[in-house]
Amino acid sequence: MDTAWQKFKNNIPLRRFVVFLIIVAFLYEMRAMMNTILLTFIFTYVIVHLIHFVQRYVSKMPTGAIVVVTYLIILALLYFVITVYMPMLVGQISKMVKSVMAFYETNQSSQLMSYVTHYISKGELVTQAKRAMTFAFHTATNIGTLTIATFMSLILSFFYTIELKQMREFSSLFVKSGYLKWLFEDIRYFGKKFTNTFGVVLEAQFFIAICNTALTMIGLAIMKMPQIVALGLMVFILSLVPVAGVIISLIPLSIVGYSVGGIRYVIYIFVMIMIIHAIEAYVLNPKFMASKTELPIFYTFLVLLVAEHFWGTWGLIVGVPIFTFLLDVLNIKPTKKDKKAKLK
Repeated sequence: MDTAWQKFKNNIPLRRFVVFLIIVAFLYEMRAMMNTILLTFIFTYVIVHLIHFVQRYVSKMPTGAIVVVTYLIILALLYFVITVYMPMLVGQISKMVKSVMAFYETNQSSQLMSYVTHYISKGELVTQAKRAMTFAFHTATNIGTLTIATFMSLILSFFYTIELKQMREFSSLFVKSGYLKWLFEDIRYFGKKFTNTFGVVLEAQFFIAICNTALTMIGLAIMKMPQIVALGLMVFILSLVPVAGVIISLIPLSIVGYSVGGIRYVIYIFVMIMIIHAIEAYVLNPKFMASKTELPIFYTFLVLLVAEHFWGTWGLIVGVPIFTFLLDVLNIKPTKKDKKAKLK
């Protein structure tokens, strides 16, 4: 028994394969908390790299000071969104509801409804209305869940980064001694590879968000929309969510557009967002992801298509990172030394 166990621990490929399956099973069981896990990782990754960037130029700057200033800026931005942007959005929603109610009370609405019911049965209308209410309910629930996950992630990432040195020293104890030293060594191995992979994808998404925001603000300026800076800030934050963020921004933009130019502006915004969505999904994503993950554009494009088919929007978010991570684990991804050797 001891000999078989020792052989298993010494067989690194088999051992890491088993550990990988354990990690996958653990994450599957924790799928309800996946939003919190991913957001905590993203916030922590960004803050840690910000600490390294600042200390590269100001070496004497304490880590705690950088973390506190960063989170104060985040809180200030959240305060701006809650106190300035949200009241504006609520006001636009109330105006839209009043406009719809006023239209419903006119004779034009009764004529329109007679035309609609002439071609569509009342049963179909009731079914579609139920589907719309269900979709609205699920959307509101998801937004509430995501908001709670975001605040929890901010708190967790703050406590991690404020004690960054202590966290590293304590975490290193798991791989220095103990009966499960081999297990934590393999977990650290996969953790480092995933951090490097997800990090470059996060960096690529940051550039994609800048492009989306620039294109959207140009379109809004052409339409002479109000509060372009506030709307641009919202689009940038939502664009950090790959592909899905552009579509989510359609809802508040449509509400503001309706109050400015009526249904005509809503159509304009819908067309603009669909064009930007297509540019992001099939031009920016393959281009930036390919340059950052060193994948050929064809493979990146293929992974996005396959991942979207099986997992929907989540596939577009995690498809490329998972594919690149698997290549790393299988040692298929070429290193920079290999590339230099090929060039020579």
